[in-house]
Order: sequence, then C-alpha cells, then structure tokens
Amino acid sequence: MQNYENAPAMISTKDLDYLSDIYNWNFNASKVACHFKENVTDGEIKDLLKRVSEMHKEHCKAVLNILS
Repeated sequence: MQNYENAPAMISTKDLDYLSDIYNWNFNASKVACHFKENVTDGEIKDLLKRVSEMHKEHCKAVLNILS
C-alpha cells in the first residue's frame, strides 16, 4: 500500500469528485465479483472472484485513507 503522508491538507472539489468516482467504481466491482462468486460452482473461478472482490475492497480502503 502506498504512503499518503504527502497528500495536501485540502483537496479540490474536482479531486474529491474523482476520488468519489474511484471509490464507487471499486465498491461496485467488489459487489459484482462477490455476487458472481456466490453463484458459480467451479472452485477455481470462485477463488478468483473472491480475490478480485478483496482487491477492490482494498482499493476502497486506500481511497478512504486518502480522504482521512
């Protein structure tokens, strides 16, 4: 995970909109992967979808860390 200590104390409205979009894209991708994971029977595909869902959750956490 990257270090965001050098992020400015204040971000622009444009930056906030972009971060919001990034968060929403990743949140939705995580939900979709999780949904499909519950509906497949192939164990290898199920495992891959679980990892994809977790990756997108981590991206959401990274965006939240930038905003905190």
